[in-house]
Amino acid sequence: MLRPAMVDEIALPPHYEAARALALTAPQPAIVGNVRFGTAGWTDPSLIKSHSFYPRGTGTSRARLEHYARHFRLVEVDATYYALLAPAVVQNWLGWTDERFVFNIKAHASLTGHPVELGRLPADIRERIKPDLLEQGRVPAARLSPEVTDLIAERFYSLVEPLHVHHRLGALLMQFPPWFTATRGNARHLEWLAERWSFPIAVEFRHPSWLDRERRERVLSLVRRLGWAYVIVDEPRSPVGGVPPVVAVTSGDLALLRLHGHNAQGWRPGASVAERFDYLYQPEQLARWVGPVRDVAKEAQHVHVVFNNCVRDYAIVGAKGLASLLVQDASDDEPS
Repeated sequence: MLRPAMVDEIALPPHYEAARALALTAPQPAIVGNVRFGTAGWTDPSLIKSHSFYPRGTGTSRARLEHYARHFRLVEVDATYYALLAPAVVQNWLGWTDERFVFNIKAHASLTGHPVELGRLPADIRERIKPDLLEQGRVPAARLSPEVTDLIAERFYSLVEPLHVHHRLGALLMQFPPWFTATRGNARHLEWLAERWSFPIAVEFRHPSWLDRERRERVLSLVRRLGWAYVIVDEPRSPVGGVPPVVAVTSGDLALLRLHGHNAQGWRPGASVAERFDYLYQPEQLARWVGPVRDVAKEAQHVHVVFNNCVRDYAIVGAKGLASLLVQDASDDEPS
């Protein structure tokens, strides 16, 4: 169960109690048929500070993941986008969760053309980067040498491989930046990545050109041919990214829905992650996704629903709330 909500300095939205009440009726863990629910991470500082999910005595990484795993059988790891974690970290995850728990791993920034935070790279890789580049701290991936890029890719592969070997990798999430537009060159880049990476891959676009009506079917056919899962998104339209909520299944094995919230004011250049995802879904908004999730579950063997609005306990409440609504919907379909 969720812990009793505690009042803090954060002003809660007026529908918080209704959303939370719905979440309290969710199955534990949050699985409905072949649909797993989860959140993008489990250690967000605002979630821990809210005291609304983790009970006393869960002050360690292990205790928090074990508690999270009692509520969900899926988590998205976004820390891998920012840094190359030590192999021991993944081994800990495997030991702290059972074989029914799976991880979606977000690809390192260098693999999807985002800026790379050089200070978070291992020391032996930083030694191969020119000093004048290191001084800049955060640089576009394209400015890194092929040697450094290959080293990062090799290190990242070694990090993810144990999850894949133990059948605990749900998908490698390739989320491309807003400036990654629908061009023939970028389509060839996707093909190159598919040849290089043998993990199950889910692709998320953030520029609307990929979903233009005259191009949409060709793009989905490409993703289908690559054997990737197309990521369905729920997010605001914005100059810094934002695509329409196109519901499509491109892989018979996996379908993935990521919900980012609708904080349009926060989706602006220079906004922090906390500002962008400070949004709590209303139960009525969650209800609109029940039908699409149910339809997708008929086409894919596994469905992952991930809430990325990771401020306070908003993602936890949203994931549980949608799971609860899906259970109610299934009950309504049963013959009387």
